[in-house]
Amino acid sequence: MIAPAAGGAEPALVAHVYRVPLRTRFRGIDVRDGVLVHGPAGWGEFSPFWDYDVAESRRWWGAAAEAAVLGWPAPLRTSVPVNVTVPAVGPERAHAIVTASGCRTAKVKVAEPGQSPAEDLARVEAVRDALGPDGAIRVDANAAWDVDTAVSRLRELDRVGLEYAEQPCPTLTDLAALRRRVDVRIAADEVVRRSADPRRVDLREAADVVVLKVQPLGGVRAALEVAEAHGLPCVVSSALESSVGIAAGVALAAALPDLPFACGLATIALFTDDVSTEPLLPVGGALPVRRPAPDRLAEVAADPGTDRRWRERLAAVRSAGGAA
Repeated sequence: MIAPAAGGAEPALVAHVYRVPLRTRFRGIDVRDGVLVHGPAGWGEFSPFWDYDVAESRRWWGAAAEAAVLGWPAPLRTSVPVNVTVPAVGPERAHAIVTASGCRTAKVKVAEPGQSPAEDLARVEAVRDALGPDGAIRVDANAAWDVDTAVSRLRELDRVGLEYAEQPCPTLTDLAALRRRVDVRIAADEVVRRSADPRRVDLREAADVVVLKVQPLGGVRAALEVAEAHGLPCVVSSALESSVGIAAGVALAAALPDLPFACGLATIALFTDDVSTEPLLPVGGALPVRRPAPDRLAEVAADPGTDRRWRERLAAVRSAGGAA
């Protein structure tokens, strides 16, 4: 049991810590873990990555509290289109992942440390072959490139036709410089969600698309405010959550007035297991708008040491004031 926050602003919430291995190393991790909390409105997820400090984790708690205490805005659609996510694997494995997914859009990880540009190109070409000429391919470099490198790599990768490149460079200045030199659309991710105020980041010269992630932005309502503030086409993506966290992303995508791109929410396929017997996996390239029950908590429960670390972390974030 988690006691109410200072001042009694929130009801008591029941917490469970989960831990699930990944099928392939992704974002530098092999295991995903986090806290699921249950309140009067249902289940929420708090799972900031371990390199995030207390201050940056506050918005992640705000998203979990919103889901558990308030619930989400009414949906405008009953399903959302999604992309398949392709980790930094070899071309044969990439081809198989895309073929098995049933999705018509693929997000391909590139610029993995220790891998070469030739490996990136081979992976993207394999994805193009799996999708055929009409499928959409987007690449995500996780801010790994400087401007000159990004220009070179994107021109090469765009030979297969790219829908957009997600956060190819780390700063707004770099993104703006890159955008002037390439024809590929630029999608802003980290520069928005890791800023002090995601609504006030000036994307006018730096991006064509804004990526929205519910937990890092503080919840579905907060993410809707970010979308409205920027007035750019939006893509909703996951922060590599369990089905409980993915459901929040689906709720955001379902509540957006316009949804021009497939969403990056089909990441449960990267896990070896899930907290639910009915995980949010795509059917026909789309996810339904629903909230899976985490009925496998005992099977995916974290070990005592991990459980203790997460509860201490959550307590520290809540004592610091909850959502930013």
